[in-house]
Amino acid sequence: MTSLSFDIAHLLAGGLVLVSFMMLYQDRLSALINVYALHALVLTLSVAWQAQVQHAPHLYVTAAIALGFKAVVIPLVLHRIVRRLGIHRDIETVVGIGPTMLAGMGLVALSMVVILRITPEADPLAREDLSFALSVLLLGLLVMVTRRNAVSQVIGFMSLENGLILAATGARGMPLVVEISVAFSIVIAFIVIGIFLFRIRERFDTVDVGALDSFRGERR
Repeated sequence: MTSLSFDIAHLLAGGLVLVSFMMLYQDRLSALINVYALHALVLTLSVAWQAQVQHAPHLYVTAAIALGFKAVVIPLVLHRIVRRLGIHRDIETVVGIGPTMLAGMGLVALSMVVILRITPEADPLAREDLSFALSVLLLGLLVMVTRRNAVSQVIGFMSLENGLILAATGARGMPLVVEISVAFSIVIAFIVIGIFLFRIRERFDTVDVGALDSFRGERR
């Protein structure tokens, strides 16, 4: 692998971590959805470059799935759900943006230390991609636990899954049948999540998980 190939792969994987931080910073739901679309687009570019570097044509299928479903279809559907639910407002957070960003930087540092120490003999590109992938995964989890809105928690879950895809492609790819299975699983999960959100809105007139605490013990 040439130095340029390594640098580009490193830049794209690092860009995915940067966009994850952008997701942590957003306080508007529509902006968060748009940043998630950017997150999926950077993932697409990263996977496509891995396909080129590894000479693994089947990874282009993964890139196409990420571009079609994650960067286009899912953000459009999420925007439609937000409009239908009428939840155009700020996202309430458990803690402030400042402490959240500091926690995110700590998680990235932890990811780097853990992966680089447990994989000293691994391929340099794989080590870097795995450390970035773990960072993306942990930042997605942080989005989930620091947001009160159910839609933003769903976005955090899907960004977490983007980190898993980056890890799989960085570790010399994954079988095509696994990629297709993951794609169908994403679609099914997204449909279930959409139904779930509409049922919450219909039943409680809110998708703020903090506000749902007041409904505990309510009898029909």
